[in-house]
Amino acid sequence: MAINQSYLKMMTESDAADLISNDFKVLSAAAKKLAGHAVRLGSLGFGTSFLKWVASFAAIYLLTLDRTNWKSNILTGLLIPYIFFTLPSILFDIFRGEVGKWIAFVGVVLQLFFPKRFPEWLELPAVLIPLIVIAPSLYADTVRGEWIGVVICLLIAGYLLQEHIRAAGGFRDAFIKPGGISNTVGIIILFVYPVWAIVLYIL
Repeated sequence: MAINQSYLKMMTESDAADLISNDFKVLSAAAKKLAGHAVRLGSLGFGTSFLKWVASFAAIYLLTLDRTNWKSNILTGLLIPYIFFTLPSILFDIFRGEVGKWIAFVGVVLQLFFPKRFPEWLELPAVLIPLIVIAPSLYADTVRGEWIGVVICLLIAGYLLQEHIRAAGGFRDAFIKPGGISNTVGIIILFVYPVWAIVLYIL
C-alpha cells in the first residue's frame, strides 16, 4: 500500500512538473510573438513618423523656394493646408502654444506697419502659423490625425503635380526646365506620406 501511495505521489509530481514546463513553453512562445508584433508595429509607426517629417519639410521647401514660374503656375497656397495636416505633432504643439502666438503676433505687426520690408517669400509661411494657432480643435485634434487629413494631403499632392506638369508642357519638360527637377522631385515626395498612411489604413 505504501508502494502504491509513493508511486501515485511520484506520478502527481511528475505531471505537475510537465504542466509547469508546458506553461513556460506557452508563455515563452507568447512573449516571442508579442515582441515580434511590437517590433513590427514600432517599425511601422517609426516609418509613418519619419515619412511625415520628410513630406512636411518637402512642402516647406517648396513653399519657401525662390520660384518665379512656380508661383504663377500652380496654387502654392495649397501647400499651407498640406503642411497643416502633415506637420509632426511635436512641432505642431509648439506652434499651437505660446511660441506660435508670439510668432503670429510679430508677423501681423510687421505686415501692418512695415509691409515694404516684409519679404514676399515669407507671406505664405506667415499665414501658416496663425492658421495653426487659431484652428478649431475639430481640425487640429481630430481631422489632422484621421484618414480624412491623409486623403486631403493626397488630393493636394495630386493636384499640384498635375498642374505643375501641365504648366511645364509635359512630364519630361517638368524635369528639363530651369528649377524643374527640384520642384518636380519636391512634389513627388509629397505623395510618400499619404500613400504610405493609406496603405497602412487599408491593411
